[in-house]
Amino acid sequence: MKTENSKCTRRQFLGRTAGAAAAFTLVPRCVLGGPKFVAPSEKVYIAIVGCGGQGRSNVRNLFGEKDAQIVAVADPRDQADYGEWYYKGVAGRLPVKAEIEKRYSQDNPQFQCKDYIDFREMLDKEKNIDAILCATPDHWHAFVTLAAIRRGKHVYCEKPLTHNIAEARAVARAAAEAGVATQLGNQGRSDEGNQITCELIWDGAIGEVREVHAWSSTGGWATGRGRPTERPEVPKGFDWQLWLGPKADRPYHPAYAPYNWRGWWEFGTGAVGDMAVHNLDPAFAALKLGHPISVEAVQTGFVDSEVIADDNHMVWEFGPEEGHGPVTVHWYDGALEPARPAELEPGRRMGEGGNGILIVGSKGTIMGGGWSRSPRIIPESKMKAYGRPPQKLPRSKGHHRNWLDACKGGPKACSDFSYGARLTEFVLLGDVAIRAQKKILWDGPNMKVTNDPDAQRFVQEPYRSGFDLATA
Repeated sequence: MKTENSKCTRRQFLGRTAGAAAAFTLVPRCVLGGPKFVAPSEKVYIAIVGCGGQGRSNVRNLFGEKDAQIVAVADPRDQADYGEWYYKGVAGRLPVKAEIEKRYSQDNPQFQCKDYIDFREMLDKEKNIDAILCATPDHWHAFVTLAAIRRGKHVYCEKPLTHNIAEARAVARAAAEAGVATQLGNQGRSDEGNQITCELIWDGAIGEVREVHAWSSTGGWATGRGRPTERPEVPKGFDWQLWLGPKADRPYHPAYAPYNWRGWWEFGTGAVGDMAVHNLDPAFAALKLGHPISVEAVQTGFVDSEVIADDNHMVWEFGPEEGHGPVTVHWYDGALEPARPAELEPGRRMGEGGNGILIVGSKGTIMGGGWSRSPRIIPESKMKAYGRPPQKLPRSKGHHRNWLDACKGGPKACSDFSYGARLTEFVLLGDVAIRAQKKILWDGPNMKVTNDPDAQRFVQEPYRSGFDLATA
């Protein structure tokens, strides 16, 4: 049932609030043109869930978008020092809130950003938030995105989309049913290199693609095996139980948070979850890959029930699909890389800065850097002789911009959850193979490991009591 207030016009709203112009107020949904999409002339009001290093990076990216307004943040930790990691500086709920207020107070001295320990309380109280940006550890992604989607909020979620494959299916289904604008944080999807890679392959520049090799030197988040035995006190201002969320209780240790959770099976997805969504994405997009037939971890540093090892080599086999024949896809991380292509000129580095991709066809090879950057046919003389492929795809104005436009009723974002969930499933099958310690055969449509029933527990993991995806 509509209330009288739900029928207000923009002129009526402005008239009612003219006397309180100095105070910061969220614009009511009735002014924004509907329960989902924001009017093109209006700002998108965004809440940040997860204020660590990547959350802070996303906040700074959104500062560059004039029609984005961050109005609330949520994180169970008030602050943490990221100085020893590449993020540097101090992040957390309070430092990020302060940075947001400092930026927006330049235009509105009275601006205040709301802050919450629990994002669920924020969603319940801040009714006029349009969109959520999720930058939590991986084990919280599905719960945050589903809670937001079911409240009709648009969602940008950092990669990988979820912590396991079953979650990816659930999130994609919920997003499709709700009709909200979504975007996975694989920023290279908005790099022109992603579109050029597709256009090169679709133009037949390297013939039929037979193999793909991608890599990243990242890793090293966790060392040793098993859980730490020390029992340090939980830092002041850190709600450890809330940080654990759906995962079983365990004692706090700085080996898990604020940063190294990526190297623990309970919380992260290792290098393949962290970086394959970036570095394998141009091949995934260009070849329109569906479900693999099998996946195998042919090499891994060690297998442990707690710690994710470095130095992994995984292999996916795809059968004939739309526009291509069988394809073998390789992933390497840590100290591992593919063999150097014979056609690569002496002295020329492979990839860029420890990241890269090789797409091998019957008539040549494309080499690129990480995040879809700089695709070139090798050797360079062959690239120059070929030139540039015909443009078939639109170019992005930026990954966050692409999502904001979708929030305003424009075309769906380039890595919306219908795409991002499939990409996430693809890479996380590599983790299933590591943990299964064998080559697994995959029935994608039915989400089943057909040759090892015990490996199914890595496809859909148990949750702590009180957490249920169906009621997130």
